[in-house]
Amino acid sequence: MDIEKLKELIEFMKEEDLLELELEEEGKKIKLSRNPKHINVTPSVLTPSTSQTPSETKPQEEKEEGLIEIKAPMVGTFYRAPAPDAQPYVEVGSQIDSGDVVCIIEAMKLMNEIKSEIKGEIVDILAENGEPVEYGQPLFLVKPSS
Repeated sequence: MDIEKLKELIEFMKEEDLLELELEEEGKKIKLSRNPKHINVTPSVLTPSTSQTPSETKPQEEKEEGLIEIKAPMVGTFYRAPAPDAQPYVEVGSQIDSGDVVCIIEAMKLMNEIKSEIKGEIVDILAENGEPVEYGQPLFLVKPSS
């Protein structure tokens, strides 16, 4: 399933005020569910195909000591760099601005750039490179700057 079709389905869900939609296409099942603030795309079967959620749905949550978590907006494989031999997008201590790419999550053969929605300093990297991540799993801790 291509990203444009997913975007159309998400728009359809908004227009019809649907909270959940399941469909099967070419032997692959996809379940879309949403709440007013987030849209979650979850594959029913973990097989390679195409899926992505919009980057604006990336959840963030305040943690202890004023730190903010950058969470995974989708299920997939976490990568710190754009290629195996490339430098990571961020390291502990890196200064980031809103809109900076902090990692990639591969979801069903699509490489999805995950962008920061805040400005600050990376305090901790909570996910391991090349490891699977779940929707809502904390990836980074950021100390916001003003």
